[in-house]
Amino acid sequence: MNLETKKDVATVEFQGKTYTTDLLVGSEGEVGLDMRDFRNQTGAICLDPGFGNTGSCTSAITFLDGEKGLIRHRGYKLQDLADNCNYLEVAYLLMLGELPTPYQYRQFLGKIHENNFLGPSLQELLNHYPTQSHPMAVLASVVLSLTGFYSDLGVDKFYELDLDVVRLLTKTPLIAAHNYRRKRGMKYIPPDNNLGYAENFLYSMFGRSVSPERRKIMAKALEKLLIIHADHEQNCSTSTVRVISSSNANVYAAVGGGIGALWGPLHGGANEAVINMLEYINMQGGDLEAVIKRAKDKNDEFRLMGFGHRVYKTYDPRAHIAKKVVDELLEDLGVEEPLVDIAMKLEKIAIEDDYFVSRNLYPNVDFYTGTAYKAMGIPKEMFTVLFAMGRMAGWLAHLLEFRADESRRISRPRQIYTGVTARDFVPMTER
Repeated sequence: MNLETKKDVATVEFQGKTYTTDLLVGSEGEVGLDMRDFRNQTGAICLDPGFGNTGSCTSAITFLDGEKGLIRHRGYKLQDLADNCNYLEVAYLLMLGELPTPYQYRQFLGKIHENNFLGPSLQELLNHYPTQSHPMAVLASVVLSLTGFYSDLGVDKFYELDLDVVRLLTKTPLIAAHNYRRKRGMKYIPPDNNLGYAENFLYSMFGRSVSPERRKIMAKALEKLLIIHADHEQNCSTSTVRVISSSNANVYAAVGGGIGALWGPLHGGANEAVINMLEYINMQGGDLEAVIKRAKDKNDEFRLMGFGHRVYKTYDPRAHIAKKVVDELLEDLGVEEPLVDIAMKLEKIAIEDDYFVSRNLYPNVDFYTGTAYKAMGIPKEMFTVLFAMGRMAGWLAHLLEFRADESRRISRPRQIYTGVTARDFVPMTER
């Protein structure tokens, strides 16, 4: 671990007590104060709603620099990985620390292929969900249910994760694809191991209704979109996976919770919200000046979705990649998408307007991914499912890292109580 410790560099004086803390310096120069013993020595806690200033762990997986708009996975620039790797190579990198050699990749791919199926019982389980169920609700529920299908799990299997990791990487796309088909009265399509990861998903979803030539174009774009979603440091859903795992819960319980966290419109669900916004603008005649005016009005409930990010103070680097993917996809498919035209014009106005620039409201990854999925014919209620498919690699990487951490503890934040103080109990007859 590349973590430098500088002893006794800061002190906090509180109620006559002095707390001296060490400075921790990460491999990229990030600094943090070691506050692990602060409450024991002072009796006080550090209140930080949303944990915006709290480091929950050390990690060697992903480095973000929000001011510079930079992402590196295990030292590699995200752009280089998106340009030169497929999703499974990046998943291997995130989980095991290095890009695979040809031999290692063949071994990994062999394990993927061995588990690349949905058994009859899993298919039957999916068939019992109401057709109106949101795909994210079904995905979270079925992933949790995998514990029942693989009954060898338990606390005694805490460290035996290799097969569980492979199962989740292979079965998540198949669950999503079959759920899409069964809601439309179509039969399950077994995957084809001659196809790549993204193309296999598209084949299992669309079958022969999409030509092989068109499917390959779509798969090329989808591989890149999965890669840019693969990991993003300690985001809401990844932190959720770590928190659940801290109780020694099994991998399916932890990842099922991560899927639930991702579903929210302030997290992975934002890509669906962007499309809803663009469709609304299109229905209103595409008057972008009126849209910008409404977005600036504090009294108007309308919000520009897909702009701004908790971490980035500049253009989201993932949005650069996604924008290029959309351009190439539409050109290669030979289709026009009016929502993309609206998005392009809206972005140009926003990044030149001081109101948005001064507030660091630049396009984020959700702004363009939804338009790419729409161009592929994927319904918008499945957009967040595709986000989950990509983020699966990151969740699993962080889970593996956390479980190998000898300093791990069960997550248990503190609070400052603001409720009623002690009072006498009153029997019901006297209330």
